[in-house]
Amino acid sequence: MKKNVLAIDCGTQSIRAMVVNSKGQILAKAREQLIIMEREKAGYAEMDPDVLWNSFCNVCKQAKNINPDAFNKIEAMTITIFRNSFLPMDFEGKPLRPIILWMDQREAHCKDEMKLKARILGKLAGLEYPFEQFRKQCKAHWIQENEPDIWAKTYKYVFVSGYLYYMLTGNFKDAQIAQIGHVPYDFKKKTWDKKGGIKDMLFNIEREKLPELVETGKVLGYITKKAAEETGIKEGLKVLATGPDKACDTIGSGCLDSEVGNISLGTAVTIQTQSKKYLEMTKFIPPYPSVMDDYYNIEVQIFRGYWMLSWFNREFAEKEVMEAKALGVTPESLLNKRLKEVPPGSEGLLLQPYWGPALKRPEAKGAIIGFDDNHTRIHIYRAIIEGINYALLESIERIEKKTKIPMKTLTITGGGAQSDEICQITANMLNRPVLRTQTHETAGIGAAVSAFVGLGVYDSYKQAVEEMVHYTQIFKPEFDEVRIYQKIYTLGYKKIYKKLKPIYKNLKHLDI
Repeated sequence: MKKNVLAIDCGTQSIRAMVVNSKGQILAKAREQLIIMEREKAGYAEMDPDVLWNSFCNVCKQAKNINPDAFNKIEAMTITIFRNSFLPMDFEGKPLRPIILWMDQREAHCKDEMKLKARILGKLAGLEYPFEQFRKQCKAHWIQENEPDIWAKTYKYVFVSGYLYYMLTGNFKDAQIAQIGHVPYDFKKKTWDKKGGIKDMLFNIEREKLPELVETGKVLGYITKKAAEETGIKEGLKVLATGPDKACDTIGSGCLDSEVGNISLGTAVTIQTQSKKYLEMTKFIPPYPSVMDDYYNIEVQIFRGYWMLSWFNREFAEKEVMEAKALGVTPESLLNKRLKEVPPGSEGLLLQPYWGPALKRPEAKGAIIGFDDNHTRIHIYRAIIEGINYALLESIERIEKKTKIPMKTLTITGGGAQSDEICQITANMLNRPVLRTQTHETAGIGAAVSAFVGLGVYDSYKQAVEEMVHYTQIFKPEFDEVRIYQKIYTLGYKKIYKKLKPIYKNLKHLDI
């Protein structure tokens, strides 16, 4: 008999509840848009935890209404969610302030000098600036400096996953591998860092304020009577630990080893693969734990990624936005159909997608070069997609250099993966077959995979993936376009940063 689980995929922009069976079929799905709070100060990004919980309850009840029979046969549930977003809670489990989201740009002052050992290690590794940035970007440090009364009342400082798990079970527990952010977590040992460890020295958070961690597939708790009334989920249902969104994306797309890479085209774009070896892409910057035991997700992130398409829609695509609203479709679906109007290479228009600084490129900025009077806004749209893909190709080369294993195949997930045009451009630019699964909800499928392994329905992740992940389309590289992109990448894109770096540095020091 097929068994069902409830998988919740909570993204920055929306939350989805999915009833998934052991063959990877989504039997019911409900979605609700999430609202990022408007703040007076530029760069702040927050979310009301009560609004998030209400949306969580709504999608669960909607999924139940869509397919009551399937919903009532759920044997467990789990949550996959965005990373590096925090909430302080008091002893009674009440939020003390809004959630600070991962894209929030506020920084602490950190006037106290970094500990000597951390300063020495940072200097030896050439990471003095990143270490200081880590300290400043730690939202717990900002709360300690700016809202000391709230920090004094904080009983537990949790990720958003920890908040939702508490609301469901009444336990201050979180998934072991979901602790990705500015906290003292040892990624190699998958536990809180020891006293005197590098993370412990960088992040000044009292250990008693951090939640208990639970291994992937293990029980975090059970649905309380109150949560059952609010969500429609059966009281006493098992709540299982799983990984964050990108880790679930990887396993949910069928990526099981370093020969396969997963591209996630979301607000942030990532390329990731699985490795049994603990490989640091940058010294002291760890790989993230995989959903699979004894594996790590080797990941490179393009910070703003497909957020740039939202920026394009807002600034240049008023016509498509209005037309899409009237037709009940997305603006991107209309714009993607026009990609073929522009030849590969965007007729010399070249974009570098550094819309956010990287650890080794703190001065970097985004750039678009090569304009002439022939270019249109659709050229810019295609150049954004191509620029992100050039950055992905650069990242794949870095990963292959570390793993020493060629990445032969790519799977593609996220909102952008729904476009045939984007998938084909990606296959041509990266010169590898690109595989698309039966659903773009791969994070939800990945969460369900971990739940079924945790329930003992499958003996291994390999077996679960074989039964639950199905490829419906393969986009093969087209040689003529591959040749064009390889020339542009070698002679153009790879030279941009080196040429513009001195200008970026000068601009960074200008008081403008």
